[in-house]
Amino acid sequence: MGFLSPWFLAGAAAVGLPLYLHLLRRHTTTPHPFSSLMFFEHRTQSSIRHRKLRYLLLLSLRLALLILLALAFANPYLKRTAVSASGDKLMLIVVDNSFSMRAGTRLADAKKQAENLLSSRAPSRRAQVAELGSQLHVLTQPVQDPASLRSAVESIQAGDARGSFGELARAVGSMEDSAHVPIEVHLFSDMQRSDMPASFAEMALPPNVSLVLHAVGNKAEPNWAVESVNAPSRVWDPKKARVTAVIAGYQTPAATRTASLVVNGKTIDSKKVNVPANGRATVEFQSLDVPYGLSRCEIQIDSGDALAADDRYLFAVERSDPQHVLFVHEARDSRSPLFFGSALASSAEASFALESVPAERVAGLDPSKYAFVVLSDAASLPSQFENDLQQYVRRGAGVLVAVGTSSAHRAKVPVFGADIMGAHSYLEDSARYLTVGEADSSYPAMAGGQGWAGVRFYYAVAVDPADSRVVAKLSDQTPLLLEKKMGEGRVLLFASGLDNLTNDFPSGPLFVPFVKQTARYLSGTQDRNGSRIVDSFLELRTAKDQAVSVEVIDPAGRRPLSIEQATTAQSFQLTDAGFYEVRLANGRHDLVGVNADRRESNLEPISDDVLALWRGAGNSNGQQAAAAGAAAESEPAKPSSIWWYAMLLVLVAALAESFVAARYLTAQAEES
Repeated sequence: MGFLSPWFLAGAAAVGLPLYLHLLRRHTTTPHPFSSLMFFEHRTQSSIRHRKLRYLLLLSLRLALLILLALAFANPYLKRTAVSASGDKLMLIVVDNSFSMRAGTRLADAKKQAENLLSSRAPSRRAQVAELGSQLHVLTQPVQDPASLRSAVESIQAGDARGSFGELARAVGSMEDSAHVPIEVHLFSDMQRSDMPASFAEMALPPNVSLVLHAVGNKAEPNWAVESVNAPSRVWDPKKARVTAVIAGYQTPAATRTASLVVNGKTIDSKKVNVPANGRATVEFQSLDVPYGLSRCEIQIDSGDALAADDRYLFAVERSDPQHVLFVHEARDSRSPLFFGSALASSAEASFALESVPAERVAGLDPSKYAFVVLSDAASLPSQFENDLQQYVRRGAGVLVAVGTSSAHRAKVPVFGADIMGAHSYLEDSARYLTVGEADSSYPAMAGGQGWAGVRFYYAVAVDPADSRVVAKLSDQTPLLLEKKMGEGRVLLFASGLDNLTNDFPSGPLFVPFVKQTARYLSGTQDRNGSRIVDSFLELRTAKDQAVSVEVIDPAGRRPLSIEQATTAQSFQLTDAGFYEVRLANGRHDLVGVNADRRESNLEPISDDVLALWRGAGNSNGQQAAAAGAAAESEPAKPSSIWWYAMLLVLVAALAESFVAARYLTAQAEES
């Protein structure tokens, strides 16, 4: 036993105070009248009786209270070593159930080894069972009951998540902080190399944790897998749709594999692909013949290896008729609808059909029938149509407004509402044109456009940006591309024309990707993806769907969302491989294929020297890794504070002193 603050023991000298008070109490007697003192003998009165200590129990309690207070503030502690605390040491059984453990009999072997370890465990020793994927899931509390521990091990099933040894170290560190006892971790895993974090330091275990590794299937087995698939999420012309798949081999010899395109359980095409030794090969399917609606598609290969679960890659495709786009222009303008329509049709995945209408004929048109609307240099619009467009945007739609030579004479930009401050023809300047000076490459319409500086602008309209977002500026700081939020929708303003008179943009290489990305962005289809990775998150609702109930159906047919989550959850984590269905109360229906992280397909284990280093990092404070069931060597003594126990005794002494003091005061009153 020791004291962390021994100087506080000097406070124990205060025990003299109760003694001093008890001895100095005054002796008082009640005077009695007497006729004369002549009959009394003169002698010295003794005070021994008055100096005698009384109320010994009360005095003892007061002395103990002061001594315990001094002891508590001295912060006493007990030194406990690993040997003395071996009875409290916790055995943590961790079974890896990541995707790679599906290979062969790896998971069954790991569970069998874990059960054998539990059988050899001392009955008095506490143990806990957990499974490791992307996170550590604890299955039991620290218990001694062998039946519950064995049942937890038997219940472990193979998962689809990627393993993470960094997450193991983090979770065990949190457990050690709360358990306050040494932990002996037994990890049953294939020790896959891809499960290691980027930094080895993230795998380091706390000093009070020892690590024992039990490797299963610890050799680099050959494995072929469908590594990735590139397919459109929406199809309107199956003959123009292309599906590309990458077939990868890990520790494999050169081989020929058969890749098949499967739609709703039916094989519609197959091709041979030559995969080089320990390499990759690409196979392409020239069409994607799917029925109308949502289809469950996959690419399969005939690998015949130990890990069959990665021989297929899932993705969802929706076939529909092309979405219509309303393009409003001046009657004399024949260039802008030609350029914009050609760019829109050039993309095989862009399921849009352009409907070109002169501005004087838009009266009576309903904008809600279109995926988005384009106003190309419209000098005037019917007021009712412009009001309908504004309501159309507020409900969540998108509009692209191009301001050229005709609409520059207006006071405000239609629908967008910004003030027009003037126009500038750069052909009249010595430079003859301007280029883009600043551009936000993170904006969807600007994605993939690296050559904006090469586009020449001969004419631009200056508008007041006000509360809009400026995406691009010309070299003279004139805003070129602006976005403005209106209700749940957005309006995009292009401060020049869509013809090849005010600029050379439509005839350059950037116009097609600009139109493609803008169409997806304004129609709200740019974020849809027919395939995802396990443990990624699926957005359940947009801004305009906040009050809409959501129903999620997982690959097993279960509905994992509660009633409350169905109306409030913004996203959902995809934890299993397979097809997930998402249904909204407003009628929208989505389908997404979820695949395991293909880093799990590489079955190469961690090298022995790295594993030895990891075991050493888990025993850096002097403990050595022990074999299964063996006792750990003792570690340096560790102080364990007993301050709270001292304070508890102080509280008990204070309560007892108060009770006894009250009784003695009552007795004194009765004597008086």
